[in-house]
Amino acid sequence: MPKILILLLFTSLSSFSILAEQCTVNFNYGVIIDPNHIRMIEHGQTVVQINGENQLFVTGREIELNHEQKQLITQFSLGIRGQVPEIVSIAIEGVDIGLKAVNKAIGSLTGENSASQQKIQSKFDELKWRIRTRFNQSANNYYIAPQDFADFDDIFTGEFEQEIEEIISDSIGTILLAVGEAMISDDSSSRGSEQRLSTFDERMETMGKDLELEISASANALKSKAEQFCLKLTKLDEIESKIHLSIKPLKQFNLIETN
Repeated sequence: MPKILILLLFTSLSSFSILAEQCTVNFNYGVIIDPNHIRMIEHGQTVVQINGENQLFVTGREIELNHEQKQLITQFSLGIRGQVPEIVSIAIEGVDIGLKAVNKAIGSLTGENSASQQKIQSKFDELKWRIRTRFNQSANNYYIAPQDFADFDDIFTGEFEQEIEEIISDSIGTILLAVGEAMISDDSSSRGSEQRLSTFDERMETMGKDLELEISASANALKSKAEQFCLKLTKLDEIESKIHLSIKPLKQFNLIETN
C-alpha cells in the first residue's frame, strides 16, 4: 500500500513539470490573443499589435509591409494562435493524469461513483476550471504572462499550490480511510488473519501495478505533446528572427527567446 500512496503523491506533484524537462524557451512579453488581435504587453502597455493576420502596429504606429513581410507576420501570428492555447491544454492534461490516478484508487477501494470519489473529483474539476479560466477568459481569448517555460510547473501551480496540496491531502486521507474500512471488513470474515492479509496485499499490489502502467502511458503521451509544443516554439523563434531582419521597428521587441 505505501507504494500506491507514493505513486499518487508523485503523480499529483510532478504532472505539471513534464514540460519543464523539455523546454528552454522564454516569452519576454505578455501575450493577449482574441479573435481579431494579437498583442504583446510590457508593463501593462501594448508594444506590438497584429490585427487580423498581418496588419502590424509597433508602439501604436502602423508599419507598412511589403508582400514578403506580410507573409512572415502571417506565419508568426498563426503560430502564436496555435501554440498559446496549447499551453493551457498541456496544463489541464497534467491535472487529468493526477485526477484519473486518484479516482481509480479511490474507486477501487470505495466503489465507483462513491461519495468519497465524487467529493475528490469535484475538487479536481473545480481546479481544472479555475486554471482554464485563469488563462482562457472566454472562447478564443487567452492571456499568457512573460515567463520561462523551463519553469512551466510554476506557471500553473504557483497560485494554486495550496489548493493542490489540500486536494492531495484529502485524497490520501480518503484512501487511507477506505483501506482501514476494508481491513476491518476483512477482519470480520471467517478467513484466517494471514490469508486476509495476503489477499489484501495482493489486491493492493495489483492496483499499484495497474496505476503505474496507466500513469506511465499518460505521462509519456503528454511528454510527447510537450516536446512538440517546444519544437514549434523554437521554429516560431526562427521565424521571428527573420522578421527582425526584415522589419526593423520590430527588432527591439523579441517575444520568443530560446536557450
